[in-house]
Amino acid sequence: MIPPRLIFDAHLDISMNAMEFNRDQRMTLEEIRRSELLTSDGLPHRCRNTVCFPELRRGRIGIIVATQIARYSHKFHKLPGWRSPEQAWAHTQGQLAYYRAMEDLGELKQIRTRAELEAHAELWRSADDSQTQKLPIGYLLSLEGADSILSWRHLEKSRADGLIALGPVHYGPGIYGHGTDDSGPLTAKGRELLREMEKLGLILDVTHLCDESFSDAIERYNGPLWASHHNCRALADWNRQLSDAQISTLVKRGAVIGMAFDAIMMVHGWQHLRSRPADFGLQIEKICEHIDHICQIAGNALHVGIGTDLDGGFGTEQTPMDLDGIADIAKLQGLLTERGYCQADIDSIFSGNFLRFLMAHLP
Repeated sequence: MIPPRLIFDAHLDISMNAMEFNRDQRMTLEEIRRSELLTSDGLPHRCRNTVCFPELRRGRIGIIVATQIARYSHKFHKLPGWRSPEQAWAHTQGQLAYYRAMEDLGELKQIRTRAELEAHAELWRSADDSQTQKLPIGYLLSLEGADSILSWRHLEKSRADGLIALGPVHYGPGIYGHGTDDSGPLTAKGRELLREMEKLGLILDVTHLCDESFSDAIERYNGPLWASHHNCRALADWNRQLSDAQISTLVKRGAVIGMAFDAIMMVHGWQHLRSRPADFGLQIEKICEHIDHICQIAGNALHVGIGTDLDGGFGTEQTPMDLDGIADIAKLQGLLTERGYCQADIDSIFSGNFLRFLMAHLP
């Protein structure tokens, strides 16, 4: 069995973990877990993290899409967030400063262009396992939820800083549209946002758009789009997931859909903060069912990739039982082989599909 030479993860909240959960991503999983033993904030994912730089390198996850994320929540809002969009903007700039600091240390390397992407992918593919321990992890910058975009001048600044993808909403209602567990089309500002994004050549991330906002965005946006971390509603019945019709639409538009390893997005009937992976006998293999489902709709394996969302506000209390760290997603190699996937298709799922998409749409 040939292990993956390179894995591309289309969605990781690296800076959120550093800036909000106070995790030094240079530490090992064990070191981070030990450091949190006396943390008293009551978060269920403390001591259960799955992502850090050493673990990414161990799994040969050499290129990632790293997020900025900051929601605006006015004083009567039910969801957590910043009390003004200006505070949200400032927070995303702090997250960007963290990425820059990690670049200065050689831990990360920002990727902005096709040439940089091609060179970094080749660097990782040609390196042996001992060499990857010293390589920088390539990252492309995305914004999850656009509440922090105060004006089109701020959007242009973000683009100049290397932003390549943007999701207009997150959970609930937002300035630009409606997200998970909400309903309604894009707002007037959201429609204008799409026009400005198209001018700048940004990728529209449809993740978290509610059904009405999804349809509105698909109809209005003529630029490139993807779903960075999105599973199948047919296998996890929640509006957070993609319906078969939405998957078909994305396939027709040439999109790639990243498979998320959050248990609530993998199975029917998960109850947040109550269910446990053992209740469902949940294993990494369940992701193969989501991959199969998309491949059957598409008629090929060209529209599915990896977008783990690991440590996106949860830890091993909400992941497959055989996943202790993000490097364990490499187990898909054997699982997909057993299901009859050829090596070319497996390589496409691990990295090739997102790389091909970006080679077509990066500057």
